[in-house]
Amino acid sequence: MNRRFALIALLALCTLPAAADLATAAPPQPKRKPKRPPVTPPPPAPLVLADIERVVLTTDAGDVTLALDARHAPITVRNFVTYVVEKRYDGTSFYRAMRLPGDVQPYGLIQGGTQNDPRRILPPIAHEPTSQTGILHKAWAISMARYEPGTATGDFSILLADLPGLDANPGGAGDTAGYAAFGHVVSGQEVVRKIWEAPLSATRGEGFLKGQLIEAPVRIITARRLPPDPVPASASAVP
Repeated sequence: MNRRFALIALLALCTLPAAADLATAAPPQPKRKPKRPPVTPPPPAPLVLADIERVVLTTDAGDVTLALDARHAPITVRNFVTYVVEKRYDGTSFYRAMRLPGDVQPYGLIQGGTQNDPRRILPPIAHEPTSQTGILHKAWAISMARYEPGTATGDFSILLADLPGLDANPGGAGDTAGYAAFGHVVSGQEVVRKIWEAPLSATRGEGFLKGQLIEAPVRIITARRLPPDPVPASASAVP
């Protein structure tokens, strides 16, 4: 009987793993979840422009509402609306008031925008001259600031009087391309005039800007795109 129990014990020992095998055996690994591929965000939807885009500039001096002519100046309007949609004008300012001598006042313009801030500016755009668009530099027009033609980025001017000298002049000499007007002020003209009348700095600025920089620039709090004006039902009727 003792021999039988001894044989059973010996067989049991033979079925157990050696101590060394137990020490080196790898612990069971948890099941790994398959890696998900990185999620690529969809590209932004293309900017679709109405023939007339409306934008409101909310400033420390009040609101200025603009009507921008995308039908005749599509490149310039797309550029401006892109700055608006991406909120690149939020926190910028109107920093310049050009006051010209003349019998009728106000006569001149105000200028605002990104001031070549590298954190805000987008690549420059192609120039759309007034000879091509037909949008002239009349009182309350909005126009892009630039150096050479094709260098406009995010700075713009609003006129308080007719300034035909800013229009293209193909028959002239030198830089005859003029500036790119692309819309006009539809409300808030009194705000534009208030900015134009703001005190100027006697010391800031160089060259032609000396004496034209506003002492305390008027902040553009926000720039927002407005819904397009509804089209009257009669407008779709064919005469």
